[in-house]
Amino acid sequence: MNAQAGTGSFRSTVASIVDHTLLKPEATAADVRALIAEGRELGVGAVCVSPSMLPVHADGLVVAAVAGFPSGKHHSLVKSAESAFAVESGAQEIDMVIDVGAAVAGDYGAVLADVLAVREAIGPDIVLKVILETAVLGDDAIVECCRSAERAGADYVKTSTGFHPAGGASTHAVGLMAETVGDRLGVKASGGIRTAEAAMAMIDAGATRLGLSGTRAVLDGLPEG
Repeated sequence: MNAQAGTGSFRSTVASIVDHTLLKPEATAADVRALIAEGRELGVGAVCVSPSMLPVHADGLVVAAVAGFPSGKHHSLVKSAESAFAVESGAQEIDMVIDVGAAVAGDYGAVLADVLAVREAIGPDIVLKVILETAVLGDDAIVECCRSAERAGADYVKTSTGFHPAGGASTHAVGLMAETVGDRLGVKASGGIRTAEAAMAMIDAGATRLGLSGTRAVLDGLPEG
């Protein structure tokens, strides 16, 4: 990543690829309003919230919502309906969780069908990010899930929900995902990224988007210039 983007600082360049995220079950409408205000202050590109919190007023920010979150163990029709309703309620991006068990079992056709159902429900103009939960997958499964997501029309592949006990993003997984999708899809690193050093490691590995809940702490650790 270049240290300069126009006249902006390196910090602002990183901030612009952040999805400022609040997905805690106990989150309130007031918490979401605070998230949006903080996101504007920090100069992030997007906020990511639970679909039940929509609609929100977030002028100047992209609004993302999750689907099938966090387990992925929802019928594809449920994920599709949840995604479509989120879009009707103002979401411009959807972060869906695959059926991780299908991936573990090597049923990549089911993974493809799951993603395709959501893509068809939200149409071609909504950004679709596909959460793989990479901490529970081997390398071959990560590669095949990336390929399935691409075939199904995803815009990004994403490492993690941040809720799985196996862990979140790793530079290894990000690098493998980036190598698999090339410049055809984006790669979102999410889950357990709490420091500037961790964020930069993900970017260096190939991440083009970051999902952060502790965004301020990460950005405060970056150089301004």
